Formats: sequence, C-alpha cells, structure tokens
Amino acid sequence: MIAFPNAKINLGLKVLHKRPDGFHNIETIFYPVGLSDILEIIPTKDGVLSFAATGLRIPGDPKENLCLKAFHLLSSDLHLPPVKIHLHKVIPIGAGLGGGSSDGAFTIKLLNDIFSLGLSDDQMMDYARNLGSDCAFFILNKPAFAFGKGDRFEFIDLDLSGYRIGIETPEIHINTVEAYAMIRPKSEPSEFFPILKKIISQPVKEWKDLLVNDFEHPVFNKYPELEKIKQDFYERGALYASLSGSGSSIFGIFLL
Repeated sequence: MIAFPNAKINLGLKVLHKRPDGFHNIETIFYPVGLSDILEIIPTKDGVLSFAATGLRIPGDPKENLCLKAFHLLSSDLHLPPVKIHLHKVIPIGAGLGGGSSDGAFTIKLLNDIFSLGLSDDQMMDYARNLGSDCAFFILNKPAFAFGKGDRFEFIDLDLSGYRIGIETPEIHINTVEAYAMIRPKSEPSEFFPILKKIISQPVKEWKDLLVNDFEHPVFNKYPELEKIKQDFYERGALYASLSGSGSSIFGIFLL
C-alpha cells in the first residue's frame, strides 16, 4: 500500500513560555501543502521487519526513523506482524516543513488500513503525539490552529487552493534547539488565536504586515540570505511570504 506524506507550512507563529517538559508552548496555523514523500508499506513473507530509504539522504541512524518508530509504537500495543517499509524522501529535511512528522503519521494511517486495526482518528492522533510535536496534525491533515507544543488543534476553515504556494529551501540547516534559544518568549500565554483568525479572514494580500513568525527576526539576523529569499518572493509577485516554522524553508503565496 502506498501513501504520499505531505509537507505543511506555518501561517504565523508565536512562541510562548517554556514548559516544564522542556518544550515551548506555541500558537500557529498549520496548512498542508502538496510537496510529498512517497511511502510504501507491505506485509512481509519472510517474517523480517525492514526499512529502506531513497531520494534525499536522511541523516542519522535509520533505526531511529519515525516510520520505524511508528511501527514499533503500534506493534507494542497491537502485536503487528513484520512489514517492509520503503520511504522515498522528497521533502527537505530539517526545513520547517514537517516532513519527518508526516512520514510517521502516514505510517500509522497505513498500518491502520493494512491490518484493519479500526483505530479512530483520535486514537491515531494520540499515537502520533508520542512521535513528535506536530505529528498528530498529519492524521487529519487539514488546516488547523495548533497550540500547546504544536500537538493540540482547533481545525479551521481556510482554503488556499486558488493560490500557488512556492517553497524554497536553501542548503542551510537550522537546529530547532538553536532556533528556540534565540527566542525570548513571553512568560504568559497570548491571545494570538483571535488575532490569527481575524488576519486570515482577510484577503491574502493583507497578510504581509500582519501575519508574523517569531523566528524570523533572530533567524534572519543570523542567516541574512533567508531574508533575501523572502524579499525575492515579494519581488516576484508573492502576496505573502514567510519563514516556515524555524526554517530554513521560505514560502510565498501567489495568485494562480
């Protein structure tokens, strides 16, 4: 069975206080986009669990890949038979696009289908939360206001299908821990969601000076070439452009 785990972009991002577990609370809008990996999972006849990856090189130990972690997570409760997993990586890694999280979430969904596990969306989201902060978003995979550490959602009505979304990811790796260390968050939760709802209810062309990602200022100070990419998007006619997550991807929203 084959699926196409897709990326996401962040529309606005507010970093709040640090949590006791070491994470930060955030408020943002996740919006799914079409850039996708290719994930195939098939039951194996040789009784051996295997994982193979092609496409973009995935750093680190393959045994730590979120696809395998998702399998082990479900199997620890549901005693799944071994499978063969093949991931063709297209979404840039460590770029603020959620590609690894999407791979993990889609693995859960594929296993649910392949083995007729009967897991509800809520159950799959709970499993996904164990894999990473934004993994659960990709279970339902629709526009959402994300809060907590990015693992709690209020789904919203937002349709950008009438626009083209361009994404550029330079060869700059921004460590997430490093990015958060550059932020001076507010000590108390904000009321950003009502502001976000008001902003996104306006035409996209009005978002430019209103929809802000807190990571942009410190990240652009350290990597000015990223700010240049954002400016290039505007010079090419983007209605709105922004850093996605903590970067390094920059996206622009254009009229079709």
